[in-house]
Parts: sequence; structure tokens; C-alpha cells
Amino acid sequence: MTERYVWDLHEVDETRAAVVGGKGAHLGGLSRIEGIRVPEGFCVTTDAFRRIMAEAPSVDDRLDRLANLNPDDREAVRALSAEIRRTVEGIAVPGDLAAAITRALAGLGEQTACAVRSSATAEDLPTASFAGQQDTYLNVVGPTAILQHISRCWASLFTERAVTYRQRNGIDHRTVQMAVVVQRMVLPHAAGILFTADPVTGNRKVATVDAGFGLGEALVSGLVNPDVFTVRQGEIVAKAIAAKQRAVHALPTGGTREVAIDPRRQKQPALTDAQVLRLVELGRRIEAHFGRPQDIEWCLADDDFRIVQSRPITTLFPIPETGDQENHVYVSVGHGQMMTDPVKPLGLSMWRLTAMVPMHEAGGRLFVDVTRRLASPASRAGLLDVMGRGDPLIRDALETVLDRDGFVPSLPDAAPGGPPARGASAPIETDPALVTGLIERSRASIAALERDIGTKTGPALFDFLLEAFEEHKRVLGDPLSIQAIMAGMEATWWLNDTLLEWLGEKNAADTLTLSAPDNVTSEMGLALLDVADVIRRWPEVVAFLQDVEDEGFLDELPGLAGGTEARDAIESYLDRYGMRCVGEIDITRPRWRERPTTLVPVILDNVRNFEPGAAERRFEQGRRKARKKEQDVLSRLRALPDGDRKADETKRMIDRVRTFIGYREYPKYAIISRYFLYKRALLEEAERLVRAHVLREKEDIFYLTFQEIHDVVRENQVDDQLIRRREEAFRSYHALTPPRVLTSDGEAVTGAYRRDDVPAGALIGLPVSAGTVEGRARVIRDMAEADLEAGDILVTTFTDPSWSPLFVGIAGLVTEVGGLMTHGAVIAREYGLPAVVGVERATGLIRDGQRIRVHGTDGYIEILP
Repeated sequence: MTERYVWDLHEVDETRAAVVGGKGAHLGGLSRIEGIRVPEGFCVTTDAFRRIMAEAPSVDDRLDRLANLNPDDREAVRALSAEIRRTVEGIAVPGDLAAAITRALAGLGEQTACAVRSSATAEDLPTASFAGQQDTYLNVVGPTAILQHISRCWASLFTERAVTYRQRNGIDHRTVQMAVVVQRMVLPHAAGILFTADPVTGNRKVATVDAGFGLGEALVSGLVNPDVFTVRQGEIVAKAIAAKQRAVHALPTGGTREVAIDPRRQKQPALTDAQVLRLVELGRRIEAHFGRPQDIEWCLADDDFRIVQSRPITTLFPIPETGDQENHVYVSVGHGQMMTDPVKPLGLSMWRLTAMVPMHEAGGRLFVDVTRRLASPASRAGLLDVMGRGDPLIRDALETVLDRDGFVPSLPDAAPGGPPARGASAPIETDPALVTGLIERSRASIAALERDIGTKTGPALFDFLLEAFEEHKRVLGDPLSIQAIMAGMEATWWLNDTLLEWLGEKNAADTLTLSAPDNVTSEMGLALLDVADVIRRWPEVVAFLQDVEDEGFLDELPGLAGGTEARDAIESYLDRYGMRCVGEIDITRPRWRERPTTLVPVILDNVRNFEPGAAERRFEQGRRKARKKEQDVLSRLRALPDGDRKADETKRMIDRVRTFIGYREYPKYAIISRYFLYKRALLEEAERLVRAHVLREKEDIFYLTFQEIHDVVRENQVDDQLIRRREEAFRSYHALTPPRVLTSDGEAVTGAYRRDDVPAGALIGLPVSAGTVEGRARVIRDMAEADLEAGDILVTTFTDPSWSPLFVGIAGLVTEVGGLMTHGAVIAREYGLPAVVGVERATGLIRDGQRIRVHGTDGYIEILP
């Protein structure tokens, strides 16, 4: 195909992004929308960019070096990207290319002032806007200056910020090409930005307009504070008129300059109310054309709006699809499961197939629609009570939505299937044999699954799995199991509420539940201390483990003194707990059995920080401390009026909480045990598909749903492009922060603690494990990178059960996500660690290595000097 270096803007649309870049394609698409005026101009294509790059072969070598740099090595990235830019800017524009550009410019008028804008092929995508990553030049006059600034735009593909952005988003530098847009310059009365959805809350029914005098550059650069108008459903619901002291104006000879605004005009609105509403209506047309909310740059000249750029707002969290126009309120599943990272499609599919309630997907996360339960007064109270005890921020967010007139309809009857209200479960006897029986039944069910699943392959496997999912849900929904879980939770609530009332003591249950029996998650942490005891006796093994990187290291251990014993200890641990991992609700995540090197740093920390026999001593210390606390509480109660009755009632509840609270962790262990068996069977099918050349690699099935894999197995063919699109979408979801509560308007409702009883500057959270501790903060986002010393305080985003082995070596816990009965909180209480969870942005506000004080009883953290 013949290379073409210039296209008129009216010739292109969104399908031409590979030729004219994201910005050029969007502008071409905009120019085709009825009623939308785009300044006329042309695009210098990616063919021209490739021609220029071919003139400088040395850039290839530098791109190879750039790809191998760590994006955090800012000095190296800065130096190498500057070299590439200098090289590109120094290339003379070939004569035929310069002639094509000059001819296009003559169509606008050779001395017409122009805006010259970069337009990269990876720019303004639905999943990555690249805003501000490349350069724009305003009021450029004359062919020589135009050519010079086009060269600068080509070079701007390699600015430090653009290079770093691509590296962090997994985009290959060579796959991105640079086109350039040249447009007639508009000299506006006012300019600014229109967001067709609220960029802060995400509400799709709210538009915001930022406006200032002169060119929009004054707003974009932060030179002035803009006027801000908020529009909802055709009405201005809020406006703030700023004192606009300066503006940017175009110079007749080219370029721009700052000018002072007459003091009498500074506080005048840049737009009238009618103009604001007209602009928002134009924005809605643009949004409808592109099919998603837009970030639009506009300018106003002669009372006529011109659109100079439109790109998707990529920071908005997606809304679950329902197919109706009703209002909905969604609660995040990930916050309850202590896993807010995105989940791959197979993980989402499997969780939905085995969950007890319907779930909706958005942004790689799952949500439960609670609208009907909120609508009925009877079920609303129970829902708010359970949510509030788990995570007060969720309750507050739900109450915020309920306070809005008419958003949640009012229904007379309770919807079926809501969570039980506190105290609603039928009473069961305080009998440890009940827990033993439940565990034995679960083990038998898992053993039967392991026995039978190994005999199934091909389509028969998928029929078997559908039956297994029903058994999975039957075990999960066993009424006796739910009663046992609720008994432990209700006894905890009773002890905390009642002992606060009778004795003025906060969170008394935290100490009373230390070393409770049958807690498989706390046992998992202690068992790794026993593994460390075996390894500690063999210095050669310890030295070997310090340099382990290969997942086959267990096979190498028998060649070392003590290696067989070490291998057997680790293997035994993996037999019991190897199905676990960080983010374990996503079936696609690598399990410890699949990636045992994950455990090595924790084992080595235990070898270094503990003496032999630590597991047994810790458990016994916790049991004695709980027993001492029980005696103290009962003694103090008997000294009160009606003390014997109060003490007897409290004793019954202490026995009840210690009988049932440990079982709270077992159903999750059973779920993950079953998941590992499902995963192994599915991966065996995937390996067969790889051998048959249907799949490129077995992990490709992670980007398909369960039903889609079933179809591939039956038909022996797959849509490879679908897999690649899903991979790209999954990568983009990492940049999104999932809200605790999300509405069908797209609003992320965060909730607040609404407390005034904490010191100024303290970080507020939910107290989940009593005590106060001061120590070094270790901000850790990946368990495999943990390097902890005795006395350290772990600060992280969330902790699901797989983090428990770290808990034995820390002094306190702070997480961004969590509730009173989530796994991290339960294990923190088991181990007697002061803990505060639900601390918004804790990993950003607390620096690694800072000294902090955790107030686990009162729910706040102080950052110490």
C-alpha cells in the first residue's frame, strides 16, 4: 500500500487510530457529529513518523536499552529518553514529506496560526487516556515553525513521563507510533474542560464544567483556578466563581503569553448559565457518539463552542450491566473477602457459579445488588446491622444513599434471601462435637471430590463440575454450619457490647478468644513456625534457601545435610495448606503448591526471629491469657449488683465464643481446597488443548469463563483475539480503585467514620483487635517481598488468610480494607495483635520505616516524629 503522509481531519474517524493516532481519530469522529464544531485541520500520519524513525537507525538500539530499564530508575530513564528526543528532533524532514505538509498547510492559509498536537496510537484509548503524556504547541505561525513543532511532537513520544507511563502500563515502546494533528488556532473568549461524568464520584448523571478566560492552557497548567459548574439532568446544581487574575492569550507573531485580567472582570463568570447548559448538551451528544463518558476540551469564540479534544475518562469505575433503567445499589464482594485486586474472567466466573447469592461483575470485581433489601424496612435493618458490624464505612455509605429522596424505592415486604439480622439464627448447643462433626463432613466431601474428579476428562469433566458446584453450595449453605458461624459472631458481639455496658471495657472478646480451638487459619501460621524449627537445625539448608529462585528447589534439598527432613517438613505443610495463596478467591492465582518459593522468605524470617518451640509456646501463652482474662471478668462481674447472674450469663457466652469462633475460618479453607481441585482439573484440560494447538498456552483459559472453556473443549477452537482483549482489559483494571458501595448512576460512595474522639492528624479506622503498640511500619503489598523483624507493624492493603504466616512475626496490623469479622481481624485477635483495619489510603499515608503507634482498642493510628 502506498504511504500517505497527510489526511484531512474530515477524512478520518475512530477506525483510523492506527494511521492518525488516538487524538486525530477522536477529532475526526467529533467532526462528524451533528452540531459539533471542530477547528479545521489535517493529520500528519504514522507513515510519516515511521519514515522519520527509519532515518535514525541508532534509535533502535536505544529503544532496546530503554525497554530493559527499571521505570523507578528515574535518572536512567530521563537520560536515555532525552538522548532519543534529541536524535529525533535533529532529523531533517525529507523533502517530499515536507512538501506534503506544506501543501496541507496552504489549504488553511500559509501564515494561519495553528495548534500543533501530538497524537499517539496508544493515546485516548478507552482504558488509558495518556493525558498530558505528549506535547501540544499553540499559536504556531508559518511553514518553518510548523515543521519544527511537528518534529518536537514526534520526539515527545519519548518524554520521560510518556516513557514511564508506558512502562508502568505494560505498553511496548515500539508498538506506539506518533501522528501529529495541525489545526487552525481558535482565539477564544473563554476555554476549559467539560467532564460528562463527575470525575471524583463517578456519577454519570452529573457533568462538571471548568471555565476560564482566554486559552485553556491557563487552566491545564494550573495558572488560574477555574469557575466550576455542576450540572445534573439539565439543571445547574452548584457553581463556584473563582477570582481569575490571569489568562493566556495568543500573540500575533506566534506563541502565547500570560496577561493580567482587569480586576473588574476577575470575578465575572467565564460562561453564562445558558452557555454552560448548552455546552453540557453538546457533551452529552459527544458521549453518546463514543459510548462512554468523555473528558472534553472546549473553547468559546463569538458565542460558538469549538471542541478541540475529547477523550474517555479512564479513571471511572465501570457500572454493572443490568439491562434495565432502574436504580441499583451494589456492595463490593472484594471488601468482604479481603481481596480488592481485579480477578481474571475464569476467577469471576467460578466465584459466581459457586456463590450463594447472585453477583454482578464490573471492572474485574464482583458486587452484590442490595437494592431490594434496602427497600424493605424489615430486611434493611438487618442488612445495615450486619454490614455495620463488619465494615462501618459500608454502612455509612448505604445510609448516605438511603438519605437521598427516591433513589431507593420503598417496598412493603422484606425481600427473601437477605443476610440474617443479629440474633436471628436459631440457637444451637454449645457443644465442641458439633464443630468436629462439621469439619469431618467437609473433609469427607472434599475427599470424595478429589477421588472422583480425577476420573473425568473432556466434556464429561464439565458436566461433573456443574454437579460438584451444587455440592459445593450445599456444603457452604449447610444450616448447621451457618448456625455455628453465627453463634461465634453473636457471642463476640454480645461480649463486647455487654461487658462495655457492665464493666466499661472495650473489645473484651479480643482477649477472651486468644488461642481458640479449631481455627485452621491461625494453625496455618503456627505450623510454619514448626517448619522453621526443622530447618533451623541445618545451616546448609538455611544458606541454600536464602538464594532460592527456582520453583523446583524442593527436589534439590535432599542433596544437602538435613535436606530430606527440610523437604519433608515443607511438603507436609503444603499437603495441608498448599492450596492457599494471596488473593485466593481468584482461582487463577498461583497457589503455594504451584509456587512454593512464596513461603521461603517467611520461613527464613521465622528461622531468624524465633526460638525453637515458638508455635506451642505462643498457643499456650494465648490460652493462658484468655483464661486469666475470663477469671478477671467473672470476678469483677460478681462484685456488681446481681453479679452472680451476670457472671453466669457471661461464662456461658465465653464458652460459646471459644467453641464456635475458630470454626469461622473453616468454610473458607474448604472453599479454597475445592477450588484447587477444580483448577488442577481445568489446567489438565488446558494442557491437552495446548498439545492440540488450540491454545497458545494453558494459562489462556484464565481469560475465559467456565462456559467458554467448556465450549472450547467441545469444539476444539478458540477466539484468540477475545483472549488478548481480555488480557488487555484485565491489565487496565489494576488502575481502578473498587468502591465499597457503587450505584447504578456510577457513583462510588465511600462512607465516613464520623468520629471526633481521636487526636488531630491521626488516621482513623475500625478497631478489631485490642491493645496499643508502637513500632516500625513495614508497608508491604506483596507477601513474597516481606522482610520483617520482631516488633514490626505490618501495613498493607488487605490480608486474606494466606497472610497469616506473617502474623506470628509482627507486633501490630494496619490494613486499608477489612471489618470486624474478616480474616485478618479474626487472626489478629487470635494472636493478640493490636489491629486497626479499614484505614483509607494507609499504604500511601504511612511511609515504610516510619514509627507509628497503633491504637487497636480505639481504632486509630498516630504517625510519630
